[in-house]
Amino acid sequence: MAMFDARSGLPTALRRRPRHRQSAARWPWMLLPALLFFAAFWLLPFARLVQTGMTLDRSTQHSGYWTVISQPQYLQSLVNTVLLSLAVTLMTLAIAAIVGCFLARQHFVGRGTLLALLTFPLAFPGVVVGFLVVMLAGRQGVLAQLSLGLFHERWTLAYSLSGLFMGYLYFSLPRAIVTLVAASEKLDRSLEEAARSLGASQWRIVWDVIVPGLKPALLSSGALCFATSMGAFGTAFTLGTDLNVLPLTIYGEFTNYANFATAAALSVVMGGVAWLGLMLTRMLTHTKEENS
Repeated sequence: MAMFDARSGLPTALRRRPRHRQSAARWPWMLLPALLFFAAFWLLPFARLVQTGMTLDRSTQHSGYWTVISQPQYLQSLVNTVLLSLAVTLMTLAIAAIVGCFLARQHFVGRGTLLALLTFPLAFPGVVVGFLVVMLAGRQGVLAQLSLGLFHERWTLAYSLSGLFMGYLYFSLPRAIVTLVAASEKLDRSLEEAARSLGASQWRIVWDVIVPGLKPALLSSGALCFATSMGAFGTAFTLGTDLNVLPLTIYGEFTNYANFATAAALSVVMGGVAWLGLMLTRMLTHTKEENS
């Protein structure tokens, strides 16, 4: 039997419809400030960046995108940046996963202090990280002084891709450690005990139980690490402007040669590669959720 409202005499379901319609009509207006902010500070500038990349380059008289794909130095810069970012990502995840599992499972005096020290570099900008790499592996750094005393020659790594790898790794590790410590604390230890009771070795437990349990955290940390390494500028600029990586290449084209078209095209390409990495991570994460 239908319920009627005492005041209006209308069925209760009909009386409530206008409220739902008002709520449905109200939520787009609530999103308007966020949409305006998104359009003003990202969509419009990025559209302008894409348009600038289509203009003619001053040196080649071709569009910026054609210059990027036709000139080997720009392609080499892109390859160097992608490979360096992948290497940093893989090394960061390997170290952070081991450290995260250890700190999540071991409780000892000074554990909180150790975790605080490991995450302290989060407060450092890229320029400071580059300066620390110079102090460690620069011409007057610790490594150079030790090699000079032992082998009578200075070993320097700071001003090469090896030094940049060290800087990016130092910059990325604290963020990954924070994420993986929290993820390791949520692992179901009973699954490991069950696998161990069935005779599984420690390596089988790691690959079949721990790694799948940490997979969402590993994917998210890896995506952020890769995207950050692709566009990191402060560390690379501190270690030397001759390094052939995309952030410094974009900086040189923009400031030294005023090739705005090439700089814009390189920026779009770099952003596109980082975006593809993030989208691939989301696809892998959604695939895991659907399979589970």
